[in-house]
Amino acid sequence: MSRIGVNTWVWASPLDDEALARLAPRIRDWGFDAIELPVESIGDWEPAKAAELLAELGLDATVVLVMGPGRELLDAPEETVAATQEYLRGVVDAAAAVGSPVIAGPAYASVGRTWRIGDRAAAYAQLRANLRPVAEYAAARGITVAVEPLNRYETSVVNTVDQALEALDGLPGTGLALDVYHMNIEETDIPAAIARAAGRIAHVQVSANDRGAPGRDHLDWPAITAALDGAGYRGPLVIESFTAHNATIATAASIWRPLAPTQDAIAVDGLTYLRSLHA
Repeated sequence: MSRIGVNTWVWASPLDDEALARLAPRIRDWGFDAIELPVESIGDWEPAKAAELLAELGLDATVVLVMGPGRELLDAPEETVAATQEYLRGVVDAAAAVGSPVIAGPAYASVGRTWRIGDRAAAYAQLRANLRPVAEYAAARGITVAVEPLNRYETSVVNTVDQALEALDGLPGTGLALDVYHMNIEETDIPAAIARAAGRIAHVQVSANDRGAPGRDHLDWPAITAALDGAGYRGPLVIESFTAHNATIATAASIWRPLAPTQDAIAVDGLTYLRSLHA
């Protein structure tokens, strides 16, 4: 049976110590195995304090990076790239403190930045060169940089599994972070795309096609989870959705209406459904 996690973005943004202390016991009591911690800015939450809390609750942790405005590893000034690398090393440090095996997210360009990429091979070579120091820093701490393809409206850099495999080819310490929400937009056959990523999948996020609870949608979840099993993925399935109560994150994630009767329902209903797939 897959372990199931949930991202704190379902309820709060940015995450801080107070919000984590409030949410983590509820997440444990609902029956989740893991909690996903976003690092929007270094210092938003205290890693040592979080590690102590999660150990007391018996929750595993995963950590996601956030590529907000000004965070770029591609087609950007040297000082911008250097600052982004420094931020990503800080995320690695937070992940190491809480025992996360990954830092996951679109570690290439700020979300929402799109441009026409003429020479994609050259762009990916530049990305590998700029991501390599971060990947080496992470690998030395037992952490994989899990790079997430996003849909075409959020980036023009990496949209599909095949592009991610090309972009990361030959770069140690990296893997793929697959988000089924984005895959539903960009992949013509989600299970087939998962199969092509076998051996490289480092993290998986799940939600309904509208960012609601998995199972309350049109996606073929039995086929998706079977493909992940077949690809050898043994990490958690993490429910990722967003609160509409924070204007910044709601706008960034295009959350214009309630996705469930309550934010709790996204988590609890999703957990119940995902557990039923392995009953």
